[in-house]
Amino acid sequence: MKLVYFAWVRERIGRPDETVEPPPETRTVADLVAWLKSRGEEYAYAFENEAVIRAAIDRVHAKPDSPIAGAGEIAFFPPMTGG
Repeated sequence: MKLVYFAWVRERIGRPDETVEPPPETRTVADLVAWLKSRGEEYAYAFENEAVIRAAIDRVHAKPDSPIAGAGEIAFFPPMTGG
């Protein structure tokens, strides 16, 4: 699946996107975040306060308990404000 990172999440990880194959036990957005945090210091830093990170699965906002099976793209971004 393709992962896309925005704003300071991208800056902390050091790349705008990547294609990954998470382990089979990675079933939800929260599982994916936990797995990403284990991949290295930059991921741990980007997701250190995972409660503020937002996710979208195939461009639809998703909650931490949302299943990721069949997802083509998952995006991670900080909270946004409008105006």
